[in-house]
Amino acid sequence: MLQQQLSRLLAQTDIALTEHQQNQLVSYVELLNKWNKAYNLTSVRDPNEMMVKHIMDSLVVAQHLKGKNYIDVGTGPGLPGIVLAIALPDVNFVLLDSLGKRVRFLTQVKHALDLKNVTPVQSRVEEYQPSVKLDGVLSRAFASLQDMVDWCQHLIDDSGFFLALKGQFPAEELSGLPTGITMVQDIELSVPESRCRASSRHTGQKSISIRGYCGSSYCDCKSERWSRKNHHSSEFGGVDGCNEAQSLVD
Repeated sequence: MLQQQLSRLLAQTDIALTEHQQNQLVSYVELLNKWNKAYNLTSVRDPNEMMVKHIMDSLVVAQHLKGKNYIDVGTGPGLPGIVLAIALPDVNFVLLDSLGKRVRFLTQVKHALDLKNVTPVQSRVEEYQPSVKLDGVLSRAFASLQDMVDWCQHLIDDSGFFLALKGQFPAEELSGLPTGITMVQDIELSVPESRCRASSRHTGQKSISIRGYCGSSYCDCKSERWSRKNHHSSEFGGVDGCNEAQSLVD
């Protein structure tokens, strides 16, 4: 059963979730599996694999989030946004995607699981204008770090940062970041029974940290370092210091 699998996976971490939160995660996987058969939302077809590759892979980022307002750009079926919203009920998440079928699924999940801290939005990231600047931008297999910075700078406030989840340490992408963006940290996160990342910060009027995690790795632009089994991270320095991480969705 998925419930038993989730309990076993959580027991291998220091992540503490209530019974209600665990039930919500199981219900999310069941909804994702059901909708996936018709709408092809993820290449992962087995619910048990979803529990490791999607749920646990997203959960390990939760303890590293600072602030109360985030946007998950290119969220797809809600990864990592939905999972983090369940784990962090006091943090608000805008889930942004350009495809209607994904946003319809996210809206269904929001209502079915009564997630009051989730706002699904159908839009291209370049066109989206938040009513209030956000604390951070989350991305899981959305775009290159350079594109992420170029497209998302308008979304965050002066102390905001990027969290980029990557499957591999993005050395080439980091070399292409704009002047003023520096990676401060590189973190590897440990995901039970599974699978790098980098971070950077903007030194202009706006501070940007870039975090990434590759199924197991994460980077943050805030002078912090994390690690995850079988994932990689690296550290860079900037005027303010930020980090970022990245990881694979499928």
